[in-house]
Amino acid sequence: MNKELLSIIRSGIFAGVCIGIAGFVYLAEKSIIGAVLFAFGLLTVVNYKLKLYTGTAGFIKKGEVGTLLLILVSNIVGCLIVALIARCSPMPIQETAQGILEARLKTGPLCGGVLAIGCGMIMTTAVNFARQGKNLPLLFGVPLFIMCGFPHCVADAFYYLTVPACFLSAHVWEVLAFYLSIVLGNFVGCNLYRIIVGNPSE
Repeated sequence: MNKELLSIIRSGIFAGVCIGIAGFVYLAEKSIIGAVLFAFGLLTVVNYKLKLYTGTAGFIKKGEVGTLLLILVSNIVGCLIVALIARCSPMPIQETAQGILEARLKTGPLCGGVLAIGCGMIMTTAVNFARQGKNLPLLFGVPLFIMCGFPHCVADAFYYLTVPACFLSAHVWEVLAFYLSIVLGNFVGCNLYRIIVGNPSE
């Protein structure tokens, strides 16, 4: 395998692990405290310069969509690793994750995709500042999108993979439709600034 592709996959998987750990703490403490602690995952991703879908989508160039999809798949693999670990926890992690998924499905793909735009916009803004050594927007931005109920496709992947398998299999097509809508919504949100204003690096 190409060394560059292997590097992207490894980085993407570790980024997924970081977000999975952040999601784990939020499921353990589903409150503003958990939302603030979730920021640890994004801070780790930014400071280690890992490949995360929502940290990359707003900065891609022409011809890099395939790479972005590879990053997303790698992120999901990392989330799966932590989701399997979460099943060993004595805390009601799976029940909380199921509650989140049930609420997502009630929202529906259309509204979910629209809400996901907000998360994408917040993430690109926060990452853009973090690349300049300013982490406060990241510390505020993460609790902001969580408390607003804006879906983050990598965090959501962790929640869905943590849900009891029987519930997930019974709603697999609904989950897939909703998930694809928030992946698209996050992408639009991540690129909202440069769609409306211009390239953030200019």
